[in-house]
Amino acid sequence: MLSFDVVVIGAGPGGEVAAGRLAETGLDVAIVEADKVGGECSYYACIPSKALIRPGALLAEASRVPGAAAAVGSLDVPAVLRRRDELIGDLDDSGQLPWLTDRGVQLIRGWGRLAGEKQVAVGDEILEARLAVVLAGGTRPALPPIDGLAEAKPWTNREATTSGEIPESLIVIGGGVVGVEMSQAYNSLGARVTLLVGGRGLLPREEDFVGAEVGRSLTEQGVDVRGGRRATAVRRTDDTRVTVTLDDGSTVTADEVLVAVGREPQADDLGLASVGVESRGYVTVDERMRIPGVNWLYVVGDLNGRALFTHMAKYQAAIAADDILGRDMVATHLADGLGSPRVIFTEPQVAAVGHTTATAEAAGLRVRVVDVPTDGNAGGAYAGGVGGTSRFLIDEERDLLVGVTITGTAVADFLHAATIAIVGEVPVRRLRHAIPAFPTRSEIWLYLFNALGI
Repeated sequence: MLSFDVVVIGAGPGGEVAAGRLAETGLDVAIVEADKVGGECSYYACIPSKALIRPGALLAEASRVPGAAAAVGSLDVPAVLRRRDELIGDLDDSGQLPWLTDRGVQLIRGWGRLAGEKQVAVGDEILEARLAVVLAGGTRPALPPIDGLAEAKPWTNREATTSGEIPESLIVIGGGVVGVEMSQAYNSLGARVTLLVGGRGLLPREEDFVGAEVGRSLTEQGVDVRGGRRATAVRRTDDTRVTVTLDDGSTVTADEVLVAVGREPQADDLGLASVGVESRGYVTVDERMRIPGVNWLYVVGDLNGRALFTHMAKYQAAIAADDILGRDMVATHLADGLGSPRVIFTEPQVAAVGHTTATAEAAGLRVRVVDVPTDGNAGGAYAGGVGGTSRFLIDEERDLLVGVTITGTAVADFLHAATIAIVGEVPVRRLRHAIPAFPTRSEIWLYLFNALGI
């Protein structure tokens, strides 16, 4: 039996941050990983997907600027794929290992699962954790029970973000973040894309105007967006073609089909039952990221279902590590759950933080909704944008922003100002004195204040 102060299961962003933060204080830390150090985001999600989306979006933006449009050419697809491969290290995690080594974290390869109180089994070996165990195992793509789907060998986000070739045609099932981002990316890279959107519509967790604007843009780009359509059967007739039957009896045929209907937690093989914890679905944690009743066991990142974002996994990992170290970060724990910032890298981009109108209403908040045009200012006049909407939700009882959603070209970096305002609970009348520079598109804030009459 090997003994450590803390054992972390999963070397994705959350696991790495927890292990590094603990080891930097002198604790003896092991991290267990069955796949790649760096996790899903580094190799199969955030990084490669943005590498595929960015070139086409950049060309589209330049083509909208008079004087630059004539200089815009076509995408060099092989160069895009080569750059993508560079960014993901050619699916080799050796470049990630020095970060652990420099901090004294011991990497143990294999699948880790709990084997009793403060014990982790990796193959035939048992690791003992003197202080705590941190679970950072993440999620996997969900595969819906569609007739013939599994046998048709569908793509998930992993195949879509790492494919070495662009198929002539692609069917995308699902109107969430992966569905819309990969539809745009593959369309820009030359594939004919059909996007099948279920009854909830595009991007149903965001404001209603978000799905409408993104859907309209995808259609204008050339994506065949089919709303309100559900796949009932999938058949791969040979090695190159796949046919999807829809609930209206129509069919769509393409070279590949991508399933993008969400994620599910990898909780079923972590040995949670050995310590008396329910092992189905997301794992419930308290504000310290501990499993209630098991004060030595922490769960960070996607596995706890609070906010499925890389940046939130890192944030939660810091909370868990500080709790293990006896520090009190929880006293200022404000950014989890509905407070989480989120970006969808389509054209238009979607940047949001805090409540939507629907979630604010469900929470019983009395909010004032202010919409302003994202490019409706001097900065937007020359930026090559696609318009968009900036929505601000103000809690009228407290004079605080509680939600911001911004759509438009290159608005991802607009988001942090809104995040600071919401998490910092800055009164709107104080925000009035944070004057945006002219001529920048950040004058959306000035338009907000004008709409409020302050």
